Amino acid sequence: MKTTVLKILMIVFLIGTISACSSDDDDNSGSNYTEENFLAGYIEATGFNQDVTPFSGLSNYEQGLEFKPLVTGKITAIKVKLPEVNASLKITIWNKATTSVLRTEIVNIATENTELTFDIADLDLVKDNEYAITMNTKDVYIRRRSDESDAIYPVVVGNIHIDAYIDIESADQIYPTNSFSHIYYGDLSFDFLQTE
Repeated sequence: MKTTVLKILMIVFLIGTISACSSDDDDNSGSNYTEENFLAGYIEATGFNQDVTPFSGLSNYEQGLEFKPLVTGKITAIKVKLPEVNASLKITIWNKATTSVLRTEIVNIATENTELTFDIADLDLVKDNEYAITMNTKDVYIRRRSDESDAIYPVVVGNIHIDAYIDIESADQIYPTNSFSHIYYGDLSFDFLQTE
């Protein structure tokens, strides 16, 4: 009888120990971080919320933002709002230093004037590495300050440090070489989740 009671107590002790270890592991999973999106903060900080005009041009531009994360994390989703539908909008995430493509996503903008969210396979970003996110389209929102003055860069929103708005006239997937401070053609952003 004593042996049976001792065995039961040992089993209970082992189960309690395993549960405690499992709980410790869960606490270190990084689940305390919250996804963030920089676009609203960027538009407010630059003043590009003052004058917004839907625009459809004659030619395509590769256009977007150069940025760097201030912490290690990952892109979990892309967000886009356009004034026209586009069944095959090409979005590219670049390594700025090498101007090489890290990821290309083709998304269907089925509804105009509505921000759409597209979940993607997570894309890891390294703290302080420089990246860019661009889209290739002729349909955008032209965003300016009401006095058409330059915005001041860099702009820091949460854990994202935005260095510049960039573009180039091209229907091809080419890294943009032009940079402007007085205008932003949008709207393109991503959800970012810190991982460490």
